[in-house]
Amino acid sequence: MLAIPAYSQEVEMADKMRSEGKIYVLVWIILTILAGLVVYLITIDRKASRLEKKLGQNKDL
Repeated sequence: MLAIPAYSQEVEMADKMRSEGKIYVLVWIILTILAGLVVYLITIDRKASRLEKKLGQNKDL
């Protein structure tokens, strides 16, 4: 019985942001942050791969 009133409530903040067009700014910011994280992780992976190759070559000497 306690969960039934929860279904009747709407998310007012999301509706307000959507009506004012600010929701798109929020989505853009989130996507920019996620893209930055992906680029950072790819860069770190490439650097780690180069170091692993360098260490592998030094062990052979």
